[in-house]
Amino acid sequence: MEEKDFVGPINEFLKQCEQSGDSAYSAFRSLLEKLEDPITRAEARIFLSHLQKRFTSKEATEDCLRTYNFRIQDIVIEQYEEDWSFTFYEGLNRHPDSIFKDKTVAELGCGNGWISIAIAEKWSPLKVFGLDINPRAIKVSWINLYLNALDENGQPIYDGENKTLLDRVEFHESDLLAYCRDRGIQLERIVGCIPQILNPNPDAMSKMITENASEEFLYSLSNYCALQGFVEDQFGLGLIARAVEEGISVIKPMGIMIFNMGGRPGQAVCKRLFERRGFHVNKLWQTKVIQAADTDISALVEIEKNSPHRFEFFMGLAGDQPICARTAWAYGEAGGRISHALSVYSCQLRQPNQVKMIFEFLQNGFQEISSSLDLSFEDDSVADEKIPFLAYLANVLKESSFFPYEPPAGSIRFRNLIAGFMKTYHHTPLTTDNIVIFPSRAVAIENALRLFSPRLAIIDENLTRHLPRQWLTSLNIENAETDQPSADVLTVIEAPRQSDLMIELIKKLKPQVVVTGMAQFEAITSSAFEHLLDTTRAIGSRLFLDISDHFELSSLPSPNGVFKYLAGTSLPSHAAIICGLLKNQVYSDLEVAFVISEEESIFKALSKTVELLEGNTALISQYYYGCILYELLAFQLADRHPSPERGCDKAETVEMIGFSSSAISVLDTAELSIDDKENSLLHMDVDQSFLPIPSPIKAAIFESFARQNMAESETDVAPSLREFIKAAYGFPSDSNTEFIYSDCPQSLFNKLVLCCIHEGGTLCFPSGSNGNYVSAAKFLKANIVDIPTESELGFKLTENALTNVLQTVKKPWVYISGPTINPTGLIYSNEEIESILSSCAKFGARVVLDTSFSGLEFNFEGWDLEDSFRKLNLDLRVCLLGGLSLKMLAGGFTFGFLVMADPCLVDELYSFSGLSKPHSTVKYATKKLLGHREQKAGNLLDAIGKQKQILGNRSKRLKETLEGCGWDVLEPCAGVSMVAKPSAYVSKIIKLDHSYKDASVYEAKIADSNIREAILRATGLCINSSSWTGIPGYCRFTVALTDSEFEKALDCIVKFKDIVF
Repeated sequence: MEEKDFVGPINEFLKQCEQSGDSAYSAFRSLLEKLEDPITRAEARIFLSHLQKRFTSKEATEDCLRTYNFRIQDIVIEQYEEDWSFTFYEGLNRHPDSIFKDKTVAELGCGNGWISIAIAEKWSPLKVFGLDINPRAIKVSWINLYLNALDENGQPIYDGENKTLLDRVEFHESDLLAYCRDRGIQLERIVGCIPQILNPNPDAMSKMITENASEEFLYSLSNYCALQGFVEDQFGLGLIARAVEEGISVIKPMGIMIFNMGGRPGQAVCKRLFERRGFHVNKLWQTKVIQAADTDISALVEIEKNSPHRFEFFMGLAGDQPICARTAWAYGEAGGRISHALSVYSCQLRQPNQVKMIFEFLQNGFQEISSSLDLSFEDDSVADEKIPFLAYLANVLKESSFFPYEPPAGSIRFRNLIAGFMKTYHHTPLTTDNIVIFPSRAVAIENALRLFSPRLAIIDENLTRHLPRQWLTSLNIENAETDQPSADVLTVIEAPRQSDLMIELIKKLKPQVVVTGMAQFEAITSSAFEHLLDTTRAIGSRLFLDISDHFELSSLPSPNGVFKYLAGTSLPSHAAIICGLLKNQVYSDLEVAFVISEEESIFKALSKTVELLEGNTALISQYYYGCILYELLAFQLADRHPSPERGCDKAETVEMIGFSSSAISVLDTAELSIDDKENSLLHMDVDQSFLPIPSPIKAAIFESFARQNMAESETDVAPSLREFIKAAYGFPSDSNTEFIYSDCPQSLFNKLVLCCIHEGGTLCFPSGSNGNYVSAAKFLKANIVDIPTESELGFKLTENALTNVLQTVKKPWVYISGPTINPTGLIYSNEEIESILSSCAKFGARVVLDTSFSGLEFNFEGWDLEDSFRKLNLDLRVCLLGGLSLKMLAGGFTFGFLVMADPCLVDELYSFSGLSKPHSTVKYATKKLLGHREQKAGNLLDAIGKQKQILGNRSKRLKETLEGCGWDVLEPCAGVSMVAKPSAYVSKIIKLDHSYKDASVYEAKIADSNIREAILRATGLCINSSSWTGIPGYCRFTVALTDSEFEKALDCIVKFKDIVF
């Protein structure tokens, strides 16, 4: 067809365009339909060529825009122009030519598509996806693409690889990266020239997005005038922040993002937007542009008025000193021209796979905490440690609905990683059964000393700071050489660390236990260690060697003489290694410790001391160091050579001190956790919730680690706890009240037991108290009195029973579990507890009020004890013990607190140092959660309310099942546990050909003493017997299991009945 053939159609086309911008758009849309059809494509392209020839000069082009509502060069239909995109293209050109070659690219906010087309023409990418939320912009982009992909005769233009632009470029309507995300398209490059929102309008996005919407709305849409829900919204950068986070999910690990950024918020703010999300940032290009005259910057002036932030403008293009928004506004109002910087940033994730995992977690219902995330690090070694941990924590919180049960010896995974590190880096073949995890080195040393209770111990002077003051002041060493001390006194002698001086003291004083470290120069070879082993063996001393200062979490650890010895020789039975882990790059105060012993009896006994005295070692702390070890092991290739045979220590050993008599008595009789290496048992014998952890708790845990530079006020839990104990119990507190924290309430309870012992007091337990607490008090050698309780009253403590006991006891300390009583699950009413406290006040008894098992009452509003305390003057006599794990159903996330007002008792408690204190991250999360409760935040309270209902229903189902199987059940009103009596089973014979526990034959006559063993062997179900509950004949069951395990537990109860009967 010749040019004259197009005159009429072109005139008709222009006549339609002249009517309005909408009409012009409709005309071009019809033309695009012809371009998309291969049959009419060439003719439509020729039509465009002739249309272009009508408007060749600049004046004609401008006249076309005014008259016909379009401009043919770049097909902008009544759009608004900015020169940002040209600056952006200049920045892209600063990259080497290989940046886009054969890459999959997305351009965000492509507008009329010219940058996408230019990238395809210059750099030959595999594919460019031009994306824009404005449907009209996408139509214009496609027209532009056909204009450039076909010549004037409508024929394809091929490049050197025999491809056209139509092969390389696509345009799609998309809210940022939604098109790619929804189709699983992985990108290697993301570029974007995205506008900033100077005055966000929350209502701007409320309309339906269609290509028939008003032009004004579509313009505002292209500029995303809505708030995006990011902290950067306050600087007008919310949209770019969202684009970056969406980009993280679709960009390949080595991918690069390139963004055009206006410098109005300040260069530091722009750069930090990327850095806090884990990017390395490189500024490619920077220039200045004149601020559009019709842009109102008064919103920025308002932000400056209400915050310390200052935006950055310049006076004209020549100005080099920044001015704030207020000054710029005044200058502009006076007729001056203001400018701002325009920069092009290239960004690449520093640890892409881990950062992707973090953001996948945040976008899975935790977007509200993304503002707290800070992955910007000046030191790469800090980033290399923290980012993998945050990724691991994010994965744990995303994939797991609860924290798993872990044995008292520590997380099996963590112990495996320690053993793997020792084998890989130090050629020391250890197993999980050689390693016990402790909250800290100080706790490990104190527990070891309490286990053996030596008359005399020599301790390295660098390791005595956290030992009880009484041990360091006693001089009762006359009977040090005997194993039968005349009094229960432990004396510690401090000694210098240098091995020759330490050995001289050991030879002279002949201690029963030695705890020492090694000087740096002695730790390189094994000779000093061997000398210590020989000396302590010769005189019968137990040796605990601390290697904390020489243990390096590094891929290139320094030589270590102890490990050289252990690589070739097994650790002698009288020796153990202590190692405190403190050398991480991020948290100087985050500690866990482990003890290595190749003597099975020592391993088991130390594990039990953790269970009795500490409750547990913080699981997340184990996760942290486990993550470091995992990264180090992933870095190292596995040694394919078999481990060399280790020699045995065959030297003669004189008789060593054994475990103390109180330790033997408790460890032999206490009903502690059952060894479960295969994790195949069902645990109805632990006070831990395995119900789904509420989302606000997961959010608080993650946020506590995601934050950097937390202010002291953000980790000060006392104000929030003060409000909590007043609201829940009416417990009074003032400026003189002391708040003491620990990883677990149990360790705080044990410090109170030591205070009771030192005061010469007697600890009074009601029959039916927590078995671990009673066993711990016995282990610590407290004087204990049992207060009788009656079955008719649900084994509750009564005023009469308490009075009868207090009349006979000097310096009584009364332990009360409430409002929820553990283990029965019953509740003390306000009146009942007031009468008990009245009796205590009458006899001047101290009271340990343990609320750590409370907070999950099915139908109970709590106590109000304020009037009772005032009337009875109990402030100085009552210690309030509590924890948040069960209250918040937080599973393995634990926090214990102790509230006390007696200054003498406070001083006494602090003399027993060595508490496993919660880390600042735990206190931050705790404060956050207490704030949720105080503000009655719906998500948390609703989740807890729902799970209380689940626990109530579980208790009813368990009661029905037990009663149907011949048990007498005491129905609970709260908490996670209940008690029942196996009346129908006593004296019955059980015979098993194949025991669940060890596949052996088992036969027994069922009694209180073996009911736990019988049920375990028959079904694999773990419960507590009457020796734990303290109630003759009654066993304890917990119900906060996962749904599947609870159902299995019910089946086990029925199965046991079927086996017996």
